[in-house]
Amino acid sequence: MAADATIAGAAVRREQAPPRPLVEFWRYFRQNRGALAGLALIALLCGVAVFAEVLAPHPPAEQFRDALLRPPVWQDGGGWRYVLGTDDLGRDMLSRLIHGARVSMLVGAIVITLGLVVGVVLGLTAGFFPGLLGIAIMRAMDTLLALPSLLLAIVVVAILGPGLFNAMLAVSIVVLPHFARLTRAAVVHELSKDYVTATRMTGAGLLRLMFVTVLPNCMAPLIVQATLGFSTAILDTAALGFLGLGAQPPTPEWGTMLSDALQFIQRAWWVVTLPGLAILTTVLAFNLMGDGLRDALDPKLKR
Repeated sequence: MAADATIAGAAVRREQAPPRPLVEFWRYFRQNRGALAGLALIALLCGVAVFAEVLAPHPPAEQFRDALLRPPVWQDGGGWRYVLGTDDLGRDMLSRLIHGARVSMLVGAIVITLGLVVGVVLGLTAGFFPGLLGIAIMRAMDTLLALPSLLLAIVVVAILGPGLFNAMLAVSIVVLPHFARLTRAAVVHELSKDYVTATRMTGAGLLRLMFVTVLPNCMAPLIVQATLGFSTAILDTAALGFLGLGAQPPTPEWGTMLSDALQFIQRAWWVVTLPGLAILTTVLAFNLMGDGLRDALDPKLKR
């Protein structure tokens, strides 16, 4: 009888114990089927980007002069050597799309990393120093937000010069205000809580208070914004490439591929449609996953 009571008591305690954070997060996240589909697609894109050299049947810049504007395999005149056809210079579309995934994922990662790091530092500074310094930082962020994002990126690239690195830097400046404002709002909310006051009473320094005590409790909205900002980074970089201000030929970047093939839209639909579908699918995947992360990380939206 005593053993049965002990087992029953242990079972009750397990049922009453709060779930682990990762287990609870995954339970809410998997309820959103769109988010799961977005996560699967992003994992596939990451795999394609990492193993692009293995998966691509041809080098992305190699030209096959005997196969100019060859149609995809399912159309008359197509063949299995060029599954998705070729462009006007005889370059394999499938290989260029695969390597373009590597460029786009790299661009998104660098842009979000730069924007997140600088935005978090500015937001923490504005939150902990609400006086003249904090006001100056937030008014500068408001000024950046008042400008259309693509126009601001074009201005920055026009000043720095066209190129993939300058395009990434320009888009980082575009997404920076969102991280700064979000961090400041979360910091102001957290500073009024008792655990921050207790940490201050123990003699914690300013940097420890900012980066060890407060910042970890502000990460949930930042993670969601970083995921949604990833799609913005890819889309804006592709737009700059389409305008000739981003990656320069022969770099296999999706926006640049669209710009180079625009004149063949009536003769060869695949050279325009396929890069556009790649951009659309990638942006949609990150938006779906961002919505799922928001639902799983925001206590007000949990069902």
